[in-house]
Amino acid sequence: MDELQDSPPRRSREQLEEWVQEFKDQGHIVAGTLRVAQQEDADRQDTGLVIMSLRNAKASIYMQPRGYDDPVWEATLTGRPEDLTLSIHDIASLAAELVIAGNLCSFLQWKSLEWDRQSGSHG
Repeated sequence: MDELQDSPPRRSREQLEEWVQEFKDQGHIVAGTLRVAQQEDADRQDTGLVIMSLRNAKASIYMQPRGYDDPVWEATLTGRPEDLTLSIHDIASLAAELVIAGNLCSFLQWKSLEWDRQSGSHG
């Protein structure tokens, strides 16, 4: 049972790539880069990890489910070793990127809940 606690819900990299593409196809504009990285759980099964590299700050946001059988997603902003000084325009641009990241994380959580509701039809 301890193994399950270390294991996020199994959303494959391929599945997350489809969801990220669906998000982009809806017209969301991502200024930086968005990708799904390989990630394995405790059982070495592919779970995927969504990473958004910000354009207006040297930082990334990675998104994933909180834990096994938990449909709630969380986003982590990578740490910065130094202060970040920005112009007013750059602050607004960074804020817009953070809004998109929040929207994407909400979208992924919604897709996960939808996927879970249909779990009886998944192999």
